[in-house]
Amino acid sequence: MRRLNHRTIQAVLERSVECYPQRPALSYADGKPLTYAEFKNHVDWLSAFLQDQGIAEKDRVGIIGENSPNWGITFFAVTTTGAVAVPILPDFHTSEIHHILRHSECKAVFISERYFQKIEDLNLDDFSVVVLMDDFSVIGAETSKARLKKLLAEGSKELKKIKTMVLRIAGILPAHIHEDALASIVYTSGTTGHSKGVMLSHKNLVSDALATTDIVTVTEEDRLLSILPLAHVYECTLGLILPLMMGASVFYLRKPPTATVMVPALAGVRPTIILSVPLIIEKMYKSRIAPEIAKKKMVRFFYKFPLVRKRVNRMAGKKLLSVFGGALKLFCIGGAALAPEVEEFLREAGFPYAVGYGLTETASLIAGTNARLTKFRSTGRAIPGVEIKIDNADARTGAGEILVRGDNIMQGYYRDQERTDEAFTNGWLKTGDLGLIDSEGYLFIKGRLKNVIVGPSGENIYLEAIESIVNRSDVVLESLVFEDQGALAARIHLDYEKLDLEFAEKHLSETEIHEHIQTLLEGVRKQVNDQVSSFSRLARVIEQTEPFEKTPTQKIKRYLYVN
Repeated sequence: MRRLNHRTIQAVLERSVECYPQRPALSYADGKPLTYAEFKNHVDWLSAFLQDQGIAEKDRVGIIGENSPNWGITFFAVTTTGAVAVPILPDFHTSEIHHILRHSECKAVFISERYFQKIEDLNLDDFSVVVLMDDFSVIGAETSKARLKKLLAEGSKELKKIKTMVLRIAGILPAHIHEDALASIVYTSGTTGHSKGVMLSHKNLVSDALATTDIVTVTEEDRLLSILPLAHVYECTLGLILPLMMGASVFYLRKPPTATVMVPALAGVRPTIILSVPLIIEKMYKSRIAPEIAKKKMVRFFYKFPLVRKRVNRMAGKKLLSVFGGALKLFCIGGAALAPEVEEFLREAGFPYAVGYGLTETASLIAGTNARLTKFRSTGRAIPGVEIKIDNADARTGAGEILVRGDNIMQGYYRDQERTDEAFTNGWLKTGDLGLIDSEGYLFIKGRLKNVIVGPSGENIYLEAIESIVNRSDVVLESLVFEDQGALAARIHLDYEKLDLEFAEKHLSETEIHEHIQTLLEGVRKQVNDQVSSFSRLARVIEQTEPFEKTPTQKIKRYLYVN
């Protein structure tokens, strides 16, 4: 196979189409795949169209839409033109999307019909061109959401298809792109509430994907089912660029990944690799696996004995693998911490999981491993070409801030030199995460630096560690621990679906339900306090009736709930 001559997205595409021209590249789970040759043809004519519309090197192009083969075509067309892709999470609030389009100074926008209302109020004349990603047609400045839907349904010729315009612009030469050129600006939606435009070069993205192939084997026989948003760098780098680099096939869902959508897709695609966040596997464990084990008295009694527990978990693991299609060789987990009881189950079940650690600012992965080399509670070792060091380590725990450097580190925050300067120290990126490295080089994440508070005698109290203990309760779905007037408190979101069934069976009144919930919350508080140090005990718990609002990687937006 021809080597990758340059670390650019353009070089990735050229090599892949040379090596795997007739292999399936991108497809819907229930659709006909585009081959690598067809994929490149689509990218080429879309790239030529952009250049004809006056989109030049360094111009920013917004991409707003659900995962689809056309999303991948758009991203590759923009970046191989030499322009800069600005992927925007469609779940962002309309005002935030408007801010990103203005702040990044986007010259063109690609948007799917499903989310067109989010830019409908903008003056579309401010952009050189607005393209409907569903069928690559040009949207007029006066088009409304209702009219767009009608035109699509009718297959109207009023929507000019880009393909029919390509003949007159054929022959435009592709740009020669340097690997240090800006490829993408990814706006984060962090737990602090301050959106930042992370500038990632071609070298950042491709280096990270290449380094990942040194720890995880991906071949042209692999099939990935994409369930995370492509606008997030985790999915874009490891779920799009990496598999296309290695000749693998990526499949997309036409609807959000609910159980009813996922089950037939898993059976049809039989994926070998899935990228996920912890919440997906944690929900599956809490809602299906744990209740199944608990409902039989005999199993529940003997489950406390390690030999029996491992045998039961191994049997459950086989069933879980069959749910995922039966061909899974790697279930990648990233974006947030995995609950320890869920990881223990996965290990004993023989489920092929691996936990990784990364940031938007690092083009995704910093540390990781494959399914054979996982270590309990660790995110693996630094990927090749990336250095990690622990700064200002605590003498008692060994934990300190994680600093990283390597070719995957961002160029900075777009139009924000002050925050860029704050993010680096002597060439090292400050992650804001606390961690430690063991004698074998495995990294262990201890939480966010800002989520550590100092106890009455100078002890470090890790709020996320307490949350993981709260979440072990079978009536708790998620929690948030915070400091409240010098003491610790927890907001707790209960498993109301489970509780509603219980309350209905017992025919409880509203007053009785309220009393029962208060008893449950107090029980959780006592259970937690029995398992933590005296300085980490909870003084009170608060019922969080609505699910916590979260970031795209399912981290709770703490600033919304803590003063």
